[in-house]
Amino acid sequence: MKKRIRLIVIILFCSALAFGYFHFLNRPPLEKHPENEKTMFQKQGELTFLDKKGKEISKIDIEIADTEYSREKGLMARDTMAVNQGMLFIFDYSKIQYFWMKDTILPLDMIFVDDQDKIVHIAYDAKPFSEENISSEKPALYVVEVNAGYCRDNKIEVGYKIKLNKGN
Repeated sequence: MKKRIRLIVIILFCSALAFGYFHFLNRPPLEKHPENEKTMFQKQGELTFLDKKGKEISKIDIEIADTEYSREKGLMARDTMAVNQGMLFIFDYSKIQYFWMKDTILPLDMIFVDDQDKIVHIAYDAKPFSEENISSEKPALYVVEVNAGYCRDNKIEVGYKIKLNKGN
Protein backbone atom coordinates (compact mmCIF):
# COMPACT_ATOMS: atom_id res chain seq x y z
CA MET A 1 0.00 0.00 0.00
CA LYS A 2 2.81 2.43 0.90
CA LYS A 3 4.47 1.73 -2.47
CA ARG A 4 1.26 2.60 -4.33
CA ILE A 5 0.87 5.87 -2.42
CA ARG A 6 4.51 6.77 -3.15
CA LEU A 7 3.99 5.91 -6.82
CA ILE A 8 0.83 8.06 -7.00
CA VAL A 9 2.62 10.97 -5.30
CA ILE A 10 5.56 10.66 -7.72
CA ILE A 11 3.20 10.54 -10.72
CA LEU A 12 1.27 13.59 -9.48
CA PHE A 13 4.50 15.47 -8.81
CA CYS A 14 5.88 14.67 -12.28
CA SER A 15 2.56 15.62 -13.86
CA ALA A 16 2.59 18.98 -12.04
CA LEU A 17 6.15 19.63 -13.20
CA ALA A 18 5.31 18.72 -16.79
CA PHE A 19 2.19 20.89 -16.75
CA GLY A 20 4.17 23.85 -15.37
CA TYR A 21 6.94 23.38 -17.92
CA PHE A 22 4.57 23.25 -20.91
CA HIS A 23 2.54 26.15 -19.53
CA PHE A 24 5.80 28.15 -19.28
CA LEU A 25 6.72 27.29 -22.89
CA ASN A 26 3.32 28.38 -24.19
CA ARG A 27 3.05 31.65 -22.25
CA PRO A 28 2.50 34.87 -24.22
CA PRO A 29 5.59 37.06 -24.75
CA LEU A 30 6.46 39.50 -22.00
CA GLU A 31 5.24 43.02 -22.52
CA LYS A 32 7.86 45.70 -23.03
CA HIS A 33 8.32 48.01 -20.10
CA PRO A 34 9.78 51.49 -20.71
CA GLU A 35 12.26 51.17 -17.83
CA ASN A 36 13.73 48.02 -19.39
CA GLU A 37 14.27 49.51 -22.82
CA LYS A 38 17.43 51.30 -23.80
CA THR A 39 16.89 55.02 -23.42
CA MET A 40 18.19 57.32 -26.12
CA PHE A 41 19.21 60.91 -25.44
CA GLN A 42 16.35 63.39 -25.80
CA LYS A 43 17.42 67.02 -26.07
CA GLN A 44 15.27 69.19 -23.79
CA GLY A 45 17.45 72.27 -23.71
CA GLU A 46 20.92 73.71 -23.76
CA LEU A 47 23.16 74.48 -20.83
CA THR A 48 25.98 77.02 -21.03
CA PHE A 49 28.97 77.12 -18.68
CA LEU A 50 30.14 80.66 -17.85
CA ASP A 51 33.39 81.71 -16.19
CA LYS A 52 33.48 84.09 -13.20
CA LYS A 53 33.28 87.09 -15.55
CA GLY A 54 30.25 85.70 -17.39
CA LYS A 55 32.18 84.63 -20.51
CA GLU A 56 30.92 81.47 -22.23
CA ILE A 57 33.24 78.50 -21.69
CA SER A 58 31.26 75.73 -23.37
CA LYS A 59 27.73 74.61 -24.19
CA ILE A 60 26.02 71.22 -24.05
CA ASP A 61 22.66 69.78 -25.05
CA ILE A 62 20.84 68.52 -22.00
CA GLU A 63 18.17 66.10 -21.01
CA ILE A 64 16.28 67.15 -17.90
CA ALA A 65 15.56 64.95 -14.88
CA ASP A 66 13.06 66.86 -12.75
CA THR A 67 10.77 64.16 -11.36
CA GLU A 68 11.55 61.66 -8.64
CA TYR A 69 11.50 58.81 -11.18
CA SER A 70 13.67 60.57 -13.79
CA ARG A 71 16.19 61.66 -11.14
CA GLU A 72 16.36 58.13 -9.74
CA LYS A 73 16.87 56.62 -13.20
CA GLY A 74 19.33 59.28 -14.36
CA LEU A 75 21.82 57.91 -16.88
CA MET A 76 21.50 54.29 -15.77
CA ALA A 77 21.79 51.74 -18.59
CA ARG A 78 23.16 54.33 -21.04
CA ASP A 79 26.30 53.03 -22.66
CA THR A 80 27.08 56.08 -24.80
CA MET A 81 26.67 59.82 -24.59
CA ALA A 82 28.07 62.38 -27.01
CA VAL A 83 30.74 64.78 -25.76
CA ASN A 84 28.35 67.73 -26.08
CA GLN A 85 25.52 66.06 -24.13
CA GLY A 86 24.62 65.81 -20.47
CA MET A 87 21.81 65.43 -17.98
CA LEU A 88 20.54 68.21 -15.73
CA PHE A 89 18.97 67.08 -12.45
CA ILE A 90 16.60 69.67 -11.00
CA PHE A 91 15.60 69.21 -7.36
CA ASP A 92 12.66 70.68 -5.45
CA TYR A 93 14.87 72.56 -3.03
CA SER A 94 18.53 73.23 -2.30
CA LYS A 95 20.28 70.80 0.07
CA ILE A 96 23.34 68.57 0.25
CA GLN A 97 22.79 66.17 -2.66
CA TYR A 98 24.02 62.57 -2.70
CA PHE A 99 24.58 60.45 -5.81
CA TRP A 100 26.05 57.05 -6.58
CA MET A 101 26.96 55.17 -9.73
CA LYS A 102 25.56 51.72 -8.83
CA ASP A 103 23.82 51.01 -12.16
CA THR A 104 25.59 53.62 -14.29
CA ILE A 105 27.77 52.34 -17.12
CA LEU A 106 29.49 55.58 -18.14
CA PRO A 107 32.22 57.31 -16.11
CA LEU A 108 30.94 60.82 -15.35
CA ASP A 109 31.86 64.23 -14.03
CA MET A 110 29.17 65.49 -11.63
CA ILE A 111 28.79 69.25 -11.36
CA PHE A 112 26.86 70.45 -8.29
CA VAL A 113 25.21 73.86 -8.66
CA ASP A 114 23.54 76.03 -6.01
CA ASP A 115 20.31 78.05 -6.25
CA GLN A 116 22.27 81.03 -7.61
CA ASP A 117 23.44 78.93 -10.61
CA LYS A 118 27.00 78.82 -9.22
CA ILE A 119 29.08 75.63 -9.31
CA VAL A 120 29.81 74.66 -5.70
CA HIS A 121 31.52 71.28 -6.23
CA ILE A 122 32.75 69.02 -9.03
CA ALA A 123 33.14 65.27 -8.61
CA TYR A 124 35.58 64.23 -11.33
CA ASP A 125 35.56 60.85 -13.05
CA ALA A 126 32.89 59.05 -11.00
CA LYS A 127 33.50 55.33 -11.41
CA PRO A 128 30.86 53.18 -13.13
CA PHE A 129 28.95 50.74 -10.90
CA SER A 130 30.40 52.25 -7.71
CA GLU A 131 28.19 52.30 -4.61
CA GLU A 132 30.30 55.04 -3.03
CA ASN A 133 28.31 58.14 -2.05
CA ILE A 134 29.22 61.28 -3.97
CA SER A 135 28.20 64.42 -2.10
CA SER A 136 27.70 68.01 -3.24
CA GLU A 137 29.56 69.08 -0.07
CA LYS A 138 27.44 72.28 -0.09
CA PRO A 139 23.73 72.78 -0.71
CA ALA A 140 22.86 72.30 -4.39
CA LEU A 141 19.66 72.70 -6.38
CA TYR A 142 21.03 71.26 -9.62
CA VAL A 143 23.43 68.54 -10.68
CA VAL A 144 24.84 68.33 -14.19
CA GLU A 145 26.25 64.99 -15.34
CA VAL A 146 28.64 64.97 -18.30
CA ASN A 147 31.16 62.46 -19.64
CA ALA A 148 34.21 62.04 -17.42
CA GLY A 149 36.95 64.46 -18.44
CA TYR A 150 34.57 67.12 -19.75
CA CYS A 151 35.29 69.53 -16.87
CA ARG A 152 39.07 69.19 -17.21
CA ASP A 153 38.96 69.43 -21.01
CA ASN A 154 36.86 72.60 -20.86
CA LYS A 155 38.53 74.04 -17.74
CA ILE A 156 35.24 74.24 -15.82
CA GLU A 157 35.85 75.20 -12.19
CA VAL A 158 34.08 75.72 -8.89
CA GLY A 159 32.78 79.29 -8.82
CA TYR A 160 31.75 79.28 -12.48
CA LYS A 161 28.05 79.51 -13.36
CA ILE A 162 25.55 77.73 -15.57
CA LYS A 163 22.82 79.19 -17.75
CA LEU A 164 19.87 77.04 -18.82
CA ASN A 165 17.96 77.48 -22.08
CA LYS A 166 15.01 75.08 -22.04
CA GLY A 167 13.49 73.74 -25.22
CA ASN A 168 16.30 74.57 -27.66
